[in-house]
Amino acid sequence: MDTAADRKLFLGARLKRLRRDLSLTQTAMAADLGVSPSYLNHIERNQRPVSAQLLLRLAETYDVDLRSLNQGGAVDEARLGEVLADPLFKGLALPRHELVQVLEEAPGVADALLRLYRAFDDGRAKARAAAETGEGLVEASPAEWVREYIQSRGNHFPELDQMGEALAEVLAAEVPAHADGFEPAARQRLAAKHDLGVRTLPAEVMVEWTRRYDLHRRRLLLSETLGPSSRAFAIAYQLALAEHGQALHDMVQAANAPDGPTRSLLKVALTNTLAAAILMPYAAFQRTAEETGYDLARLQARFGVSYEQAAHRLTTLSRPTARGVPFFLMRVDQAGNISKRYAAGAFPFSRFGGACPRWRLHSAFRTPGRIITQIIETPAQDGKAGGRWFTFARTVERQGRDGYGEAQDLAVGLGCELRHAHRLAYAHGLDLERPEVTPIGPACRLCHRHPCAERAAAPIDRPLAVDDWAKSVSPYPFAAT
Repeated sequence: MDTAADRKLFLGARLKRLRRDLSLTQTAMAADLGVSPSYLNHIERNQRPVSAQLLLRLAETYDVDLRSLNQGGAVDEARLGEVLADPLFKGLALPRHELVQVLEEAPGVADALLRLYRAFDDGRAKARAAAETGEGLVEASPAEWVREYIQSRGNHFPELDQMGEALAEVLAAEVPAHADGFEPAARQRLAAKHDLGVRTLPAEVMVEWTRRYDLHRRRLLLSETLGPSSRAFAIAYQLALAEHGQALHDMVQAANAPDGPTRSLLKVALTNTLAAAILMPYAAFQRTAEETGYDLARLQARFGVSYEQAAHRLTTLSRPTARGVPFFLMRVDQAGNISKRYAAGAFPFSRFGGACPRWRLHSAFRTPGRIITQIIETPAQDGKAGGRWFTFARTVERQGRDGYGEAQDLAVGLGCELRHAHRLAYAHGLDLERPEVTPIGPACRLCHRHPCAERAAAPIDRPLAVDDWAKSVSPYPFAAT
């Protein structure tokens, strides 16, 4: 049976480091320990294990804590592996045994690499902060590039809206009025015009996929985990590709994305936009939104879509002849990670960082499925007065399941400038002239509001002002300038 006492200890690198720290030659250390220089050389090269007798002699001769010989340096394998996982080192494919070798034989080098990476990462964070304030540029990831491109278009693509309206009219004409909504019409057109079938399969067959196109059998495969609105959207997505694949390709090429992954992600985003335009044709959707006071429940019922699909569509209503309320949207999970950030007009939050914890978007998880409203005020910046915004948020279910998620595991927040709030059903009964306002800021590393008990980090451009004689409500008090 393999016990701790039976295991052989190979501590060559650590013994060599100890000898060098003591400024001893192999011959001198061998003499102190009563062994031959060749034997010590074999131990340092891990060709011989360290015996219990030798460990005791080391402890007695050099007053060494034996536990220290079995400990690494300041950097461990997990921390070094995390650094090397950065896309900066993509393609190196360093094997684990090389990491272990560096940690054991050159711990100082590993520590230097960690310090250098921290300095680089801090510089990268400062570059992002500068980009957010318009003072610099930052290399964007594919997701960030696509988000910035969509935002540069005001989250409005009139050509896709026109395609969507036209196709919706065709579907309505092809299928009798008594047909049960969009899905039967779309399935019929996919089959008749594109020889493409739709099939729903068990989750254990689809495994990780919620939607997948079988090119050889010309079938759209959908997971049974999709609800009716998600299933309809998946079919609309496939119909958009079948009908307007070339137009979508041309739009991607015209955007001049920097690389293949970014082009692929942009095509998905544009196809999603067209799918939404098919399900929620611009004119009908904008008219219904105005008539119902932008009541998302009414929009869901009228167009057979989910809360999130309708909410996202509201951020795209910028047609000059029929503008909607210019909404912004943000979607977060319970850990605060942001997965959507779109706006038809102004957007009061940082482009790369998280949202302010004072915004009730995060509180939506405490009341699953219920809409909570809040009026927020952003700080003045660059000589411009701060803004006031009417916001509302609620949780939604994540599409698809992996066996670990909770029922309501995402929160979607919508908002608009306070001057538009009177058009919204959610603001009825509120005193919009003398509202109760919550002051908020951008991401903590960009926010200069003080004091703030919810602050998670000091502003990146302000030095900390910690006083050991006093304690602030803010965990990170900072100097004003």
